[in-house]
Amino acid sequence: MNSEGAVISQKVRSKQKTNEMEQDHYSEQQRQELEARINNLPVTKTMYRIFTLITLGMVLDGFDVYLAGGVLGQLVQTGWSSLALNATFISTTFIGLFIGSIITGFIGDWKGRQFAYQINLLIFGLASLASFFAPNMTTLIVLRGISGIGLGAEIVTGFALLAEFVPAGSRGKWVGGLSVFANCSAPIATFLGFMIIPSIGWRWMFAIAGVLSIIVWYFRRSLPESPRWYFSQGKFRKAEQIVELFEKEAAEKGICAAHSDTNSVNQIVTKQGRYRELFGKTMIRRTILGCLILAAINTAAYTFVTWVPTLLVNSGITVSKSLGYTALMMIGAPIGALIGRMMVDRIGRKWIIVCAFVMTAVLGYIYAFQHQPIAIMTVGFLMTVCLYILMAVGLSIYVPELFSTQIRMRGNGTAQAVGRLFTIVTPYAVAWLLINQGILSVFILIGIFLAIVAFLTVMWGPETKLQILK
Repeated sequence: MNSEGAVISQKVRSKQKTNEMEQDHYSEQQRQELEARINNLPVTKTMYRIFTLITLGMVLDGFDVYLAGGVLGQLVQTGWSSLALNATFISTTFIGLFIGSIITGFIGDWKGRQFAYQINLLIFGLASLASFFAPNMTTLIVLRGISGIGLGAEIVTGFALLAEFVPAGSRGKWVGGLSVFANCSAPIATFLGFMIIPSIGWRWMFAIAGVLSIIVWYFRRSLPESPRWYFSQGKFRKAEQIVELFEKEAAEKGICAAHSDTNSVNQIVTKQGRYRELFGKTMIRRTILGCLILAAINTAAYTFVTWVPTLLVNSGITVSKSLGYTALMMIGAPIGALIGRMMVDRIGRKWIIVCAFVMTAVLGYIYAFQHQPIAIMTVGFLMTVCLYILMAVGLSIYVPELFSTQIRMRGNGTAQAVGRLFTIVTPYAVAWLLINQGILSVFILIGIFLAIVAFLTVMWGPETKLQILK
């Protein structure tokens, strides 16, 4: 009976698999019609729910990263840490970000976007909660590395996932809007640090991040899979089920879906992507450019944001005042992201990135000469605006658009990982330069790096404005 039952069970599974394959056997015309529908998903409550839950995760991701600046400033002043240990803390964070970026790139392209974004919030949420109870700096550094794995996964998944849902004509605005809200985490983290750290202590910053992350993780479990990813895997039936969900909601609300022009279909590649494709003849320049853009953005942004409170403390300014100055400068983060969102679908991605790189380099050089609080805050604010234009356009929109769907997560994950590699080394280099050469040397070297990447963007960078994602 057991043998006979096993045979019957095997036949049933074989029949189910055959039925599934038959259901996914779409004709060329059916594929084109389905792809056109994917490219023109109507904006419904599900679209807004996806946007909201991805946004909340990205805000918490940014908050967890940016809280380091204020925390490390107090740890140095109280003797709980030192410049060398702070550098290790920052580097360990980015080691975690590097690992998370690489792993989630492979998982997202292999198992799907939904699987990838379900676990990352849980990882950094639990690690942040544990950081509240850290007995010493060594434990805090270890927990920070674990937290970084979840943080790295979130940023790779969030922007790429939203881009795969929204229509091409408004993709820049949607993803740019996500970047605006996500980058509100910079002033939120610094303002909360200004209010919380001097009064009740740095541990509560980790507690806030941890508790809110677990709450968002709970509500994000029901987010749908990307229909574009299903299509790229040949799972046309599942892709159509997601599309029908949007179309049904649109019909119930009387929303007119965008016209599905099959002549404009861009033919999403329906094969399993291979990692080596990123380094083939057609993709190698895009891969290198994506890596360099994110390396430059991460190096400039995180060097400035993470080290400013410590630099101000070492200049004789109190922790409370240094956090206040930093908080005022960080108001430029959402403003810069908003400017990027407003310009990205009008001007295009490429030239916005080039101009923002150049302006950041120039303002960084000017910032190094400032000593008066008003001048420090003014130039720092303007530099923050330029940095977060780069965050909104370069990191959030442009780099994920460089890669096709079947390798998008791996391409974006690799670029993010290379960017993190730079920020693993940067804290030690910054600490050494500050001790031996002074602050000017830091901004000169960063400025040279930004100028080189701006030049390569001009030479190698395609313009992806309004292009349908393949």
